Amino acid sequence: MSAMLRAENLHHRVPTSEGPLTLLNNISLQLARGESLAITGASGSGKSTLLGLLAGLDKPSDGRIWLAGEEITALDEEQRAALRARCVGFVFQTFQLLPGLTAQENVMLPSELRGERGAAKRAGDFLARVGLEHRLHHYPRQLSGGEQQRVAIARAFASFSGDDGILFADEPTGSLDAGNGDKVIDLLFKLNAESNTTLVLVTHEQRLAERCGAHLRMAAGEIQAGDSDTSLAEVSA
Repeated sequence: MSAMLRAENLHHRVPTSEGPLTLLNNISLQLARGESLAITGASGSGKSTLLGLLAGLDKPSDGRIWLAGEEITALDEEQRAALRARCVGFVFQTFQLLPGLTAQENVMLPSELRGERGAAKRAGDFLARVGLEHRLHHYPRQLSGGEQQRVAIARAFASFSGDDGILFADEPTGSLDAGNGDKVIDLLFKLNAESNTTLVLVTHEQRLAERCGAHLRMAAGEIQAGDSDTSLAEVSA
């Protein structure tokens, strides 16, 4: 299978009053289309920084990243935004729903921003797939935490304009209790399998990491030596 995501020799540093602070050091990885990768590590290990770079939200200090066949490190901010609008979806720990929009309107937003027709029907279809067809016109404040995360998942999958999608999830169950967390995990992997999308998630939960085809463990901004749990992702330090 062809690579959906590839990174070579990533380094990321930020300036501080005491000099440059290294957040990531020499990260390389590759993930095939339709596969899944979990990124784990203690707080401050660099996993969320890496997720943001892989998704094209920021540029690394050094190194190169390819996403859906395009080198995003060679693109400007506007070009990266256009690529994200076409093939990237996000699920965040804190849901990131717009409080003034209904569940259906939140899910419609990516399609509307692309100017696509049938955004309302598309949103309704995805909300039905996550079991919220009866909550279309409810606002986030009227939904439970588990329901809000399901709306966020529906919006993430509705973000893809084609079949070549990649979903990034940052601690997707971190704000949920165990029961709702299990339901969200099952739903996330079910939709991922049905859509044949590529999944990259950051998590502190071992049970969630074990559901992924590949597992990358980070410490102090580096991949832990010898960490390559599966051939589905070629991960090297």
